[in-house]
Amino acid sequence: MDTVSSKVQALAGSAFAALFRAIKVVRPHRPIHPKGIRLVGTLERDAGPREPSGIPWLDTAGSNVVDARLSRSIGLPDAFPDIIGLAVRFTEQDKLSDMLLATTGPTGLGRFILRLRRDAASAVFSSMMPYRSDRGPVLIAARTIGGPAKLPVEPSAFRSLLGNESWTLELHHASPLGPWNRFGTLTLSLADHAADTPERFDPVLNPLPTAGTYGWTRRLREPSYALARRRD
Repeated sequence: MDTVSSKVQALAGSAFAALFRAIKVVRPHRPIHPKGIRLVGTLERDAGPREPSGIPWLDTAGSNVVDARLSRSIGLPDAFPDIIGLAVRFTEQDKLSDMLLATTGPTGLGRFILRLRRDAASAVFSSMMPYRSDRGPVLIAARTIGGPAKLPVEPSAFRSLLGNESWTLELHHASPLGPWNRFGTLTLSLADHAADTPERFDPVLNPLPTAGTYGWTRRLREPSYALARRRD
């Protein structure tokens, strides 16, 4: 049964890669997330007693300087809603880590369903695919708790509305269908020297510190991410 499941997952991963390849014909630089906004800031993990996730890095107080990118995943015209992606990168013990979140529902099965949104400030972001911990699968989510009331994900409008303010998001972890538990905050502001970034964020190459991964998530993701990393 495991062999059959692995083959199905590999086929699904190949299918996603084929879709990426087709889009790459018209968008050779970035097949998805074609336009983005570069952000910088900090990720603060809370001190004190709190519900553990089973991932030591999440469960330990600390701070990381981050680079981030907010983008429209499909790349639809700005007048239309889109799936909003939030990619966060930091270095822990000289190793890069990338955390990728996208707009989903907040509860139950809804957190596994991507949602089209216009406004990042009112959106819920989640990892969708779980990390592996000693306590089982772990999802990560973020929601706005500070900053402008609206942040439309059109680069010039977003930059104008955020200006010199900070955008603060509360970070949570949960089992796939369990309650969300706060573990920290993510505070972001506009980068001074670049409207966007050429960096490619990749949670397969750059996993979260001390977090395990599931084979099925790698089989689904790796072909598409490998294709996206190519700059031809």
